Amino acid sequence: MSKAIIEQLQEDGRRSYAAIGKAVGLSEAAVRQRVQKLMDSGIVQIVAVTDPMQLGFSRQAMLGIKANNDVLKVSDQVAALDKVDYCVATAGTFDILAEIICENDNDLLLLVNQIRSIPGVLSTETLMYLSLRKQAYNWGTR
Repeated sequence: MSKAIIEQLQEDGRRSYAAIGKAVGLSEAAVRQRVQKLMDSGIVQIVAVTDPMQLGFSRQAMLGIKANNDVLKVSDQVAALDKVDYCVATAGTFDILAEIICENDNDLLLLVNQIRSIPGVLSTETLMYLSLRKQAYNWGTR
C-alpha cells in the first residue's frame, strides 16, 4: 500500500490525503499516518524541485573526483559541504561524483579548491552544466 501512496505523491506532491486515500482505498487518516511514517524513515521527502539557474544559481556542475584509500571517508566529507546537493561513490573513471550548485564562477572556484584540499582527493574534473534539459523524479516504485 505504501508504494501506491508514493506513486500518488510522485504524480502530485501536493495531492490531499483524502484524494490519495480515495485512489488507494484507505482513509485520509491512514494515508496521513503512512506518509508520516515514510517521511520519518527517510524513504520519502516531499520538497519543491526547482531549476537552480532560474533562481540565480548560474553555475551548476558535476565534479568527478579521484581519491586514494578511503573513498567513503572522502565522499562523506564532500557530501557534508552545503553547495554539494548530490554525492555518490562510484566505480569507473572517478571514485566520487558530486553535483554542485553555485551562484557564480568565483563561488565555483572556491568550492572546487575546497574539495581539492580535502585529504585523500587526488584530482578533480569539473563538468559544467550549460542547460537543464530534464529533471524528473517520477520513476515509480516498481
